[in-house]
Amino acid sequence: MATHLLIDSPLLKNIYRDVLALLAGWLFTLAFAPYHYVYLAPVALVILFASWQNTSLWRAVLRGYLFGLSSFGLGVSWVYISIHDFGGADALSSAAMTVLFVLFWSLFPALAAFLSISLGAHKHPSLTAFTWVLVEYFRGVILLNGFPWLLGAYSQLTTPLAGYIPIVGAYGTSFFLALSAILVVRFLQKPPLRKSSVILLLLIWLVGGVLQQITWTHPSGAPFRVSLVQGNITQDQKWRPENRLNTLLLYKKLTEAHWDSQVIIWPETAIPAFLDDVDEFFLIPLQQSALAHSTDLVVSLPMTGKNPQEIYNGVITLGKERDIYRKNHLLPFGEYMPWQPVSGFILKQLNIRLGDFTPGGQHQALLKAAGYPFITSICYEDAFGDANISGLPDAAYLVNVTNDGWFGDSLEPHQHLQIAAMRALETGRYLLRATNTGATAVIAPNGKILSQAPLFETTVLTEMITPMSGMTPYAHIGDQPVIVIIVMLLFIGLAWRRWTRRWLSS
Repeated sequence: MATHLLIDSPLLKNIYRDVLALLAGWLFTLAFAPYHYVYLAPVALVILFASWQNTSLWRAVLRGYLFGLSSFGLGVSWVYISIHDFGGADALSSAAMTVLFVLFWSLFPALAAFLSISLGAHKHPSLTAFTWVLVEYFRGVILLNGFPWLLGAYSQLTTPLAGYIPIVGAYGTSFFLALSAILVVRFLQKPPLRKSSVILLLLIWLVGGVLQQITWTHPSGAPFRVSLVQGNITQDQKWRPENRLNTLLLYKKLTEAHWDSQVIIWPETAIPAFLDDVDEFFLIPLQQSALAHSTDLVVSLPMTGKNPQEIYNGVITLGKERDIYRKNHLLPFGEYMPWQPVSGFILKQLNIRLGDFTPGGQHQALLKAAGYPFITSICYEDAFGDANISGLPDAAYLVNVTNDGWFGDSLEPHQHLQIAAMRALETGRYLLRATNTGATAVIAPNGKILSQAPLFETTVLTEMITPMSGMTPYAHIGDQPVIVIIVMLLFIGLAWRRWTRRWLSS
């Protein structure tokens, strides 16, 4: 009798559901690269959203926070490697900063729980899908220049929900993922709504599967050969002055073996020196060689502006045309310091030296290689869908140069590659991704990885790609209209609920 009462006690039931929310966070992260258990994402959200039902507001908030702790605790564990192994901080400080990082971003699933329950999701679960995506957008785009890591849609590149990506992008697809989970919760907890829940759930996934068969863009020219150079120079060696000449000679040698390619791309800051320091003796002769072989080089290096205090993370084309792209969307706490002077003071005390770059500006002309303009993104910029459609429809393909060497042999290079694949699918363009240590890859317009270089190997990845033209629906509208529609639907739903409540009570 006592055992039965203990098992049925509200306290133990609450603890059990708290643990389930914690477990759901781990399951959610396992849906992403490199694990790719993609259907664990909707399962995890079903568990989380169900745990918010029939409980108090603050218990739901706690469960959202527990979900965030386990999801980000596993999913961004690479932060420790960046701070400790390559940032120069001691183990204790690195662990403390990683924990603070996880604690902060875990607030957002908790915020989604707070908004959902406050708006009445315990009676109308479908409201949760709206609040979930709006919080994802706030985290991924607005706050601190955006941290769009572990967005639900990235886990769904190989499921029928991927059919929505060229239409509504990452956030719209995350909405369909969250809505799918809520429909399962409705099926389990609201028997009168089971039939409609099943019909709508099947409709979402069947339509997504049909949409996957549509090709939104088309070839605009003959295929051409591209080579992506992966120098594999570890971050702790990259910027040492004594290694600079060997680095330049390595990239030159790897390039000269592939003069039969129309485009050769080097990774982010492949040249560990400022443009003015290497232009005359290295880049100008390299450009002359490229011209002689009818090849266009795309290389990356830091550069200064008219004011010496202006430092840019840049990409320069060498060949038929010589033009420059300067990185615009900078990484907070990596390339610029928000919350100054507090953040700068803390990092100084920890002896962590980070960059202080200048954004290049939003309206920059497209670079051109192999006779076609392309959209350039540097590292973290490929995590933002809107930033990768601004050059369409003119751009024939996408180029991303990245240095994920900061994160060693961790989850981050795999997660970052998965994010890049989303950009290819959203735009219907090939994406060429050259990285320092991996993951260097060529991604097809359907988001599939055509070829990938092994991580932590010095190699050159060569592939044939086709210039593309045409526009996906997402390329026409971007993220903001999708978010506006979601907000409008949320307010319509709330107004309808309020009106029906008054009508029934009258």
